[in-house]
Formats: sequence, C-alpha cells, structure tokens
Amino acid sequence: MNLRHYVRDIPDYPKKGITFFDITPILSTPKAFRYVIDQLYEKYKDCGADKIVAADARGFIFGAPLALKMGIGFVPIRKPGKLPYKNRCVTYDLEYGSDTLCMHVDAIEQGDKILMIDDLLATGGTAEGMIKLIREAGGEIVGAGFVIQLSFLDGDEVMRAADVKHDFLIGID
Repeated sequence: MNLRHYVRDIPDYPKKGITFFDITPILSTPKAFRYVIDQLYEKYKDCGADKIVAADARGFIFGAPLALKMGIGFVPIRKPGKLPYKNRCVTYDLEYGSDTLCMHVDAIEQGDKILMIDDLLATGGTAEGMIKLIREAGGEIVGAGFVIQLSFLDGDEVMRAADVKHDFLIGID
C-alpha cells in the first residue's frame, strides 16, 4: 500500500512557509490505518519493549493501538497542565517555535525498555524532548518508529546524535 496517497499536504499551516502533513486521511480509511498499525507491529514486535511512549496528540493515535496489539503498556507524554499527577517536563525547539512536554514522574521505572512512537519526524525537536524525559526517568530506549519522516529536515541527525535506532513508514523528500 502506498501510504503517501493518504497524507494530505497543507501549505502555509500552521504558519506561512510551513507545509503541514495531514494524517487524517489515513485515520479515516480503516484499511490504511490498520496497515500503519500492522506495519509498525511487524517492525517492533520483537524489540523487547515494556512500554510505548507517544507524544500528545497525534503520536497517541498510533502509539496506543500499537501498545495494545503488542501487549505492553502505554505512556502518554502531554502538553503542560494536561496530566493530573506530578510531572517532569522538558522544553524543546520546533521547526516553527518551541514547546514543552510533560510526563508523570512514575510513568517509567528505572530500566524500563521503551519504544517511542510518533506520527512525524521533522526537525527532531519533539523526539529529542521525549528522549530526554525517558532517559531522565531511567528508561532505556530500544527504538523509535515514525509514520512519516521529512528527510529534508534534521530529525534523522538528531536521532543518530542521541544514538536512538529509528525507522519510518513514509519518507518525504
């Protein structure tokens, strides 16, 4: 299946000069959505992860069903003020600004093996923030999967610099 056909390009969103890669056509097509989860499962079923960590909000869409299919835990990483318990937070840079991510302090235990899942790897800022939160909590990252990777941005270099093995389903040049 050519998943690129299910990604809509929206120019000048969220601001002029940025192209937003919209995954809602994947989500509204059960065959494509199932295919994404099945492909991620095949890539990571033997990675040894105890938990999947995914970032608010689109990472949840893929991370939660994958965790369920793999029979492992799911850890949400959210924006500030969205988690009711004690948090650890990190601020990171984006292609078009900065953002902050938070995680419950007890979501990851020392030595937990973590698989990171997100919808998109662009500049690597969100992934870098997730890596920092996971490692500060004592988690060991066993891999990172992305639905889309934008090869014209630096996310791949960020992942290599952090020594995190990663893969993607759709490459966009």
